[in-house]
Amino acid sequence: RRKAFWSYAALFAFGLLLYLARLLYREDPGGGLQLVRLVFFSGFYTLVTVEIILQVWRAKEVNHNVIFGLISGYVSLGLVAFFLVLGIEAAQPGSFSGLPANRTSGALSETLLYYAYITLMTIGYGDIVPLTPVARKAAMLIGLAGQFYLVIITAVVVEKYIAARKDTPPPAR
Repeated sequence: RRKAFWSYAALFAFGLLLYLARLLYREDPGGGLQLVRLVFFSGFYTLVTVEIILQVWRAKEVNHNVIFGLISGYVSLGLVAFFLVLGIEAAQPGSFSGLPANRTSGALSETLLYYAYITLMTIGYGDIVPLTPVARKAAMLIGLAGQFYLVIITAVVVEKYIAARKDTPPPAR
């Protein structure tokens, strides 16, 4: 666990440096710093998501921490989906229809975050549509990941809860 702690501390420090670089260098000719930030945050949130899911999976008993972990894992999975669609749109602009005409970083990010969570939850309002093959495949992957998470991980937690309840004697009356 000590190795993992120092690995996450190093990732946090690198993320902090990227944030400070963004504050210092408002102009990013060529978008190199923005690409580094995208790759870093994609990797960081993917690692965090995997770690959360593994901790929920390995839990021996269900308590409030496991429930919060279950919720956090789903939220974190949405952030991974967001970075996936943001990367697709950065690599191939125009991969999604329905994005704002004002393509500032904030407006685009907000819209793609909305799209990632709506797709993860398999709601799919249709206001944002994937146009390119890679965007369509990403939408399928995000929807499947959301369903697999809900079905498999939640079922494992419920099974552990039921198994623990069977082992507990009923309360005295």
